[in-house]
Amino acid sequence: MGRPRALVAVVAGALLLAGCGSGPSQVGAAAIVGDRAISIDQVQNLITKAVREQPYAQKLASEHKLELLGRAIVSQLVVHELLTQAAEKAGISPNYGQIDAQLAKDPLTGPVPADASNEAQAVGQVVARTRDHREELTDTFLAQALADKAAPNLSVTFDYTSIGSMPDSTTGATPEGPAAKQAAFDLARQFAADPAAITKRVGADVQYEASLRQQAAQQGQNVDSIPPLTGANEVLPASQAGTLAATPLYGSPVGTVTVFPYPQREGTWFVGVVRQRVDNKPVATEQAPELDAATKTAIGMRQLQPLFDELGARVNKRYGVWDVVSMNVVPNLDNAQGLVLPSGGSSPKQQ
Repeated sequence: MGRPRALVAVVAGALLLAGCGSGPSQVGAAAIVGDRAISIDQVQNLITKAVREQPYAQKLASEHKLELLGRAIVSQLVVHELLTQAAEKAGISPNYGQIDAQLAKDPLTGPVPADASNEAQAVGQVVARTRDHREELTDTFLAQALADKAAPNLSVTFDYTSIGSMPDSTTGATPEGPAAKQAAFDLARQFAADPAAITKRVGADVQYEASLRQQAAQQGQNVDSIPPLTGANEVLPASQAGTLAATPLYGSPVGTVTVFPYPQREGTWFVGVVRQRVDNKPVATEQAPELDAATKTAIGMRQLQPLFDELGARVNKRYGVWDVVSMNVVPNLDNAQGLVLPSGGSSPKQQ
């Protein structure tokens, strides 16, 4: 495939459309992570390279949507810096023999087709293929190594309820779609502003869910097929939590209220508060289930959540803001996948 000169020309005139507005104090930085700066030039060079090589990026250029690439590139480069520093802090070194063996097979070769159906996934794949492949594979190795080290020692005690999967215990209605998200966000803010409300609401929801299960049993339904949707003082080791261990529930300090899409339960929102966190001693559990590579990588990425604030990391506002829930750059807080709120206040933890 020849170089799409027309589209590269579009990029030359549209690079600055990757965002707008003012940025952090360090001129020329797309993001700052500790003492490391990711330059705007580096981001723009990767956008140009992506459009030159990737059909899906060419499609984005023709649709004037290069800001999607800009945000995804900044996201991955910020995560790279966080991973590097988290690994150093944890005493983890890359196994370059293993990484180079994987690089020889190079799973990141090949174009992302212009007709890819999942936009968010396709954009992420474009960026991964455009970045240095050895660096990308090293990031994955470090994330999985962080998960291997953290999960056996991490356990969280929490109270939680769900929005969108069962009727509201106070109204009897089951909110759906945007209404469910709004209800979940509102409830999280209520919990953060009034910690006493958590115990009251969760207690009521636990009783309500028990009554729903009792009704199901009376109707001859399989109660075991109904997933738990609320609970108080739940204790769950990360090694047993599966995809839930990749959520802010396992990356937030005690007292934090979190709301996010409930993993593997479409249309359902998890609203909970961290009551206790143990992360420095082995947790006695049953045989831990084998995690797939993607889940293990996501759990490792979650270990980076507190490091963003610890390092005083910042993202240039021309690209957007950091969403602590998705661990990505989003256009603004209205696009955040959830909230992480300190108890006693409603200011979100997103940067």
